[in-house]
Amino acid sequence: MKDLKQFNIPFVGLKEKSHLFEYQIDKTFFDAFNFDEYFDTDINVQLAFDKKSTMLQLTFTAKGTVNVTCDVSGEPFDQEINATLSLIVKFGDEYNDDNEEILILPHSEFQLNVAQYIYEMIVLNVPLKRVHPKVLDGTMESEAVKKLDTLRVDEDKATDDVDPRWDKLKSLITEKKT
Repeated sequence: MKDLKQFNIPFVGLKEKSHLFEYQIDKTFFDAFNFDEYFDTDINVQLAFDKKSTMLQLTFTAKGTVNVTCDVSGEPFDQEINATLSLIVKFGDEYNDDNEEILILPHSEFQLNVAQYIYEMIVLNVPLKRVHPKVLDGTMESEAVKKLDTLRVDEDKATDDVDPRWDKLKSLITEKKT
């Protein structure tokens, strides 16, 4: 986390108004968190930082892509990310982040590191099941998809090849019900 000093916001010196911070998130950002599920990332994060007399209002907006592996085909693709996160920062006697929407900082704090919030917002907005768009529209050409097509069971063919002994057993079940 020592590599993330650019995400420190020294709010003590800021005027009571809205401020805009912008961050470009790439693979090195996730490397700092020892997170290696993404091959590459290109995400623009804008932070609307509204300083008020008794609290801070933060609104994060992330747009971009993360390069991940498709769970169906095994092919890498760019998953789009559109995410927002709102956070209210209040001041109290001690640090408390139990509530995911409200952060309480001690009165003695003079800066806030927003890297953890950006990281969580992005990771939580990547779908658990990652499916390449070409798999969804049926235009994917890969070895895995070709193999799946060869293994697909043809319903008409499957019913023709039924062992006649199974038909006899099914008739026993039908007779028992009547």
